[in-house]
Amino acid sequence: MEEVLHAILFVIIGGGFFVSLMIFEAYYCYKKGETDVYDFKETVVNLTTGAMYKITDGICIALYIGAFYDLVSSIGFQWFPEVTLVTLLITFIALDFFQYFNHRITHKVRWLWTVHHSHHSSDRFNLSTALRQNLLFPITGGWLLWWLPIALIGYDKFSVIIMMEIITAYQFFIHTTKVNKLGPFEQIFNTPSHHRVHHGKNPKQIDRNFGAVFIIWDKLFGTFRSEEDAGKIVYGVTTPPAKPLNPLYIQLHEFFLMLKETWQYKDIRILFMGPDWLERRLANTIEKRSEHEIAEACNNTSTQ
Repeated sequence: MEEVLHAILFVIIGGGFFVSLMIFEAYYCYKKGETDVYDFKETVVNLTTGAMYKITDGICIALYIGAFYDLVSSIGFQWFPEVTLVTLLITFIALDFFQYFNHRITHKVRWLWTVHHSHHSSDRFNLSTALRQNLLFPITGGWLLWWLPIALIGYDKFSVIIMMEIITAYQFFIHTTKVNKLGPFEQIFNTPSHHRVHHGKNPKQIDRNFGAVFIIWDKLFGTFRSEEDAGKIVYGVTTPPAKPLNPLYIQLHEFFLMLKETWQYKDIRILFMGPDWLERRLANTIEKRSEHEIAEACNNTSTQ
């Protein structure tokens, strides 16, 4: 119950703070004559999905995620260091490291991508985009690869939750087009410039810059691309939602489409392969069928 109240409190207090910054950004854009940065209806959708996600997340932590953490911690390395500034910093860096891989895998596995799809589905990029989340995230296990490693090592659960909230809150501020390059800060930390690339849907922008707070993970593991090298950024996804102003539709459609196609093609690999795996497989099948038909036609012609 405490986790649910914490989530509601976060929505009220954090939401009020975030909305204040969004209003400031929207007003700034309006004064600059940039009237297309925000859309009121879409902003309401983003706020709605953000609140739905956060409350669902709190309920799931209370029901089973917290218990899962306790169970794994009890059979893991059980380090449980004393809570000091140093150990909190270690916890923070470790969580950001694990979140990098969690985020990267989310883009590569369709089961996870169908839930993350909604966050990328807007063709606008502003502070409200950060709140465009999905209530299915804590239900479908998207949290597992973030929580599991840190639980195995053995950190204080309360400290972990606080660090996770800080990492999540930091990412709110990098969803903007109004902040340019930040000098040396860009070398180590994720910034609006780096994250704009991540939200692009052109080939040079897809699956780049997965870092949460630190961008060094992308540089170490070969997924970094600077804004200068990314070309013109076009925000959104290659498969945009048919009902972009329906908060339930944008959260649920891709997930249930995946289940429908898994049943239709009787192939469980659809759940775990890449988001475009089925499309490529069908295209390859059609291409091979066409080649076979052409070859047969040529053989028939030559025997006549």
